[in-house]
Amino acid sequence: FDVTDTAAVDAAFEHVEDHVGPIHVLLNNAGVNLREPFTELHDETWRQVMAVNLDGPMRVARAAARRMIPRGRGKIINTCSLLSERARATCSPYAVSKAALQMLTRALAVELAPHNIQVNGIGPGYFVTEMTRDLRDDAEFDRWVREKTPAGRWGDPAELVGCAVFLASDASSFVNGQVIYVDGGWLAAL
Repeated sequence: FDVTDTAAVDAAFEHVEDHVGPIHVLLNNAGVNLREPFTELHDETWRQVMAVNLDGPMRVARAAARRMIPRGRGKIINTCSLLSERARATCSPYAVSKAALQMLTRALAVELAPHNIQVNGIGPGYFVTEMTRDLRDDAEFDRWVREKTPAGRWGDPAELVGCAVFLASDASSFVNGQVIYVDGGWLAAL
């Protein structure tokens, strides 16, 4: 469903709860990165990235929280990014949206904690995905990522699973408002 459409979000939640069952864990993972130099940035590009990366997770988390609060439990996991903490040229809208999503994660953690709902984030570094294909195909950029990442490589999406399982489980019942970076050591290095 389209995370930028409130009616579509609400309809999707109604459908899942009516046909599958109660939603106890939400993993917000919709995202887009439209790269443009800041001085050439189109207003529509900015709005589109914010609509998907920030407004979308807000809508989806709101729909989930409205159902989790009466149950007295739940887990919301937002997909943040390495760019929640760092910036890169041509990625201003993406970096701003992911930094804002990190703060939304913290704000929701504070507001929903009294209802036994934990809200956390996962901050991937550079991973092998369709979204990064052009970057990986650029030999200079690929070399830069490998040199900058202490692990010396791009991450495999399967390496995000353990963190998601932890945050979705009772093992994280006192973990709230955190972003766990799965970045091969990027943020730890100079």
